[in-house]
Formats: sequence, structure tokens, C-alpha cells
Amino acid sequence: MRLVALALLATAAPCRADSVPSEQWSFALTPYVWLPTVHGTLNFNPPPPSPGAPSVALEPSRYLSSLDLALMLGFEARKGDWSVFTDAMYLEFSNEKAAVRSVSGPGGIVQIPVNSNTSVGLKSVIATLAGGYTVARSDSATLDVFGGVRYMTMEASLDWQFAGSVGLLAQSGTTSERDELWDGIVGVRGRLKWGGSKWFTPYYLDVGTGASALTWQALTGIGYSFGWGDVILTYRYLAYDMKDEKLLQNTSFGGLALGASFHF
Repeated sequence: MRLVALALLATAAPCRADSVPSEQWSFALTPYVWLPTVHGTLNFNPPPPSPGAPSVALEPSRYLSSLDLALMLGFEARKGDWSVFTDAMYLEFSNEKAAVRSVSGPGGIVQIPVNSNTSVGLKSVIATLAGGYTVARSDSATLDVFGGVRYMTMEASLDWQFAGSVGLLAQSGTTSERDELWDGIVGVRGRLKWGGSKWFTPYYLDVGTGASALTWQALTGIGYSFGWGDVILTYRYLAYDMKDEKLLQNTSFGGLALGASFHF
């Protein structure tokens, strides 16, 4: 399955490494491109008369050809040691390669060894809102702690076609399902400056729970400071460990992100 994101890296926008915090408001806006690989499982529950519930494995492939739309926006505001940041991401793609691995029903679980022409379409919104406080600051490093919420909604459609009958599910068909997740998160973020140069290492880590059993996100990489802001290259990883009744199961997004952070 493919995700390509044109977005704003507000969740990872590094704090400025100043030893004396400014009491004036400052802001950061960071458009970026993220190309993660996505792994996971979708658990569908088709309406009656279908007696079977298919479990679908997402198969990373054809990232650019499957993307229909990607819209993201993020923003950070800071005054002194206090900050607030948010980002929102909308992704839509279709005809992503997938495979029905098993179908559960009244008689138990039936394994599906052969699939033919099975695909998934996804529409997803992922948004984060958090407030933070700088607990450590020097000319070479910053450390912020923060707390907030992450929201995720996923609408998934499945078109399947099997080589033969499996009993619990028609040989071919289509179904769709939607799920929402609200999770509280806590974490740390900041940057490490490379001596007296303009190079630095941004870092970000959060962990949370709520509608999901566990969610966490991490990134690190390299950046370079200019008069107007920063250019940042990172590796970003977002994971969800879902509860059994949820549509999306044990899913992760990981890949490189390249962005420019504009300060004003």
C-alpha cells in the first residue's frame, strides 16, 4: 500500500536553540513531502447477508500511481518557553494492491491461500494538537515536553475477487467501512546543534493511548538553518496498535520526509 504526503511538519518543527527565550510571539510553518511505506491489516465486517468478515493485508506498492489527493497543513506558535503546535493531513488513494488473508464467521476462521484482483481504497485524516514547555535550553540544544491529542479517521473500501468459492464470503464483491480514533499523547521534541555551525539534528517522540491500544511516533534527521528558517530531512515513523474491534490493525507508516520550516 502507498502513502505519499505533501504536508506540514508542525509535529516535528524543531525548537530554536536559543539560550534566552524570546517573550515575543514567534511562528513556524513547515511544508514538506513524506513518502512512507505502510504495513498493516484491515478487518472488515460486511453487512448481512454476508456471513463472513474478511481480514485484509495491505501490500506496499505503486505509491505514486495510487495517490488521488494529499492535503496537509501545520502550524506552531511560541512565546517564551511555552508553545502550541498542530498539523492536519488528508490522504486519498484508490486501487491499492491488497490480499484477503482470512475470513472469520460462525464456523471460525478460514484461510485464503489465493487472491485475484483484490484492491483497497483509503481516505484518511490524521491531526495532532498539543501544547509544550521548554524544560532545557542552551546555545546547542533544546528539550520540550508536551501533551495533547491525535485524531485519526479512516474510510476504507474493499473490492475482492477470489479464484474459487470460500463459503463464508462471495467469490467477488465490495464493501466499505469507516473508523475514528481519539488518542491522548505525551512526548518530547527539540534539536541538537552541531557545534557552532548551522547544521543541527531535530528529534521528536510521542506515545499515547485511548481509542487505540497504543500509538507512537518518532523522527530524527538533519537540518540546516538559514535567515528565513530551516531545511530539514528526517526519517519519520508512525505506528498504531489497535484494539480487536477496530478496522485498522497493527499498522505502521515509515519513510523519509523533506521540508522547509519558515519562521516569522
